[in-house]
Amino acid sequence: MPLKTQHDEQPSLNMTPMIDIVFLLVIFFMVGTKFAEMERTVKLEIPRVKNVGALTSTPDKRVINVYRDGTIVMDQQEYRIDDLESSLTSAVSEYPELGVVIRGDGNSTLQNVATILTACRQAGINDMGISVRQDKTMR
Repeated sequence: MPLKTQHDEQPSLNMTPMIDIVFLLVIFFMVGTKFAEMERTVKLEIPRVKNVGALTSTPDKRVINVYRDGTIVMDQQEYRIDDLESSLTSAVSEYPELGVVIRGDGNSTLQNVATILTACRQAGINDMGISVRQDKTMR
C-alpha cells in the first residue's frame, strides 16, 4: 500500500500590510511637517504675559575661577568684577535660587576671593561655596 506523504507549504510572510503602514507613516509625517511650517507663517497677534521668570529648573551652580593675578573667569569667559556682578544679577533675576562655587588659586591673596564673594552677595546670590581640596598630609 502506497503511503501518501503530505508536502506542507512553507509559511510565508505577507509584506503588503507592513509596506502599507510604512507608506502611511511617511505620508503622515510629511503632512505634519507641512502643517508645522504653515502654522509659523500665520499672521496673528500672540498673547502677552508678564515676565514670571524662567520655565526651566535652576541650572547647576556656576563655577567662578579666580586666578593668582586676579583674573576672573566664569563659563570660559573673562570678566571684570563689575561685569561679573551685573551678569550674576541678570542670572539671579531669571533663577532666584542660583548658586555659585568659587575656585580660587591657593597661592593668591584672600582678597581676590573676598571680592568675588561680595559681588555675589550684591547680585543676590545666597548659595555660595568655595572649592577646596583635602590635603592628606595636613592634620
